[in-house]
Amino acid sequence: MTYFGLSLAALVALVAVGCGVETGKARGQAVFKTCQPCHGGGGGGNLALRAPAIAGLPDWYVTTELTKFQSGIRGAHPDDDEGHRMGPMARTLYHPGDLAAVAAYVAALPAVSVKPTMGGDRAAGATRYATICIACHGPDGKGNQALGAPPLVRQADWYLVAQLMKFKTGMRGAHPEDVTGSQMRAMSGTLQDTTAMHDVVAYIKSLPN
Repeated sequence: MTYFGLSLAALVALVAVGCGVETGKARGQAVFKTCQPCHGGGGGGNLALRAPAIAGLPDWYVTTELTKFQSGIRGAHPDDDEGHRMGPMARTLYHPGDLAAVAAYVAALPAVSVKPTMGGDRAAGATRYATICIACHGPDGKGNQALGAPPLVRQADWYLVAQLMKFKTGMRGAHPEDVTGSQMRAMSGTLQDTTAMHDVVAYIKSLPN
């Protein structure tokens, strides 16, 4: 970069600071205040509000899901109460760079591991996981970016079961533009009832973090 280029970059940075424009981590932290009432200051989630743990989630996954909420690909179903809350929140991220900043901030938060609250047959769940989930989420349950599969092991069991139910009933993953959601909808359809869901989630929660 030339001296002129460096000087111009410095000038832009000074103007941004002078105008009160936040960038990088500071901007992500500021935007995250929108998330705190439900997800908590540390991003650990809130069962009473049905808000999942988000701390430490990969930035690519946070970006993908927020984009889905913004566009109505996710959360638009009439019965999706949590989605109805998330849609308007996601749409507040309309300034350029807001979404990327908050996704990076969330990803940098210390990951939390939510303790199990439900029971289930882990042995049966292991069999189901190996048949249904392992191809995308991996043998360790830590996800696969190339396949758009998020990590599962640290997430709350109640949330995982709730999402499986949403996929199975078409509350989530039914939008024609939701490619990964449609895949999950098909997979959840192979779990015949809530007992099967509890079993596979119990197994997931037994995996090392």
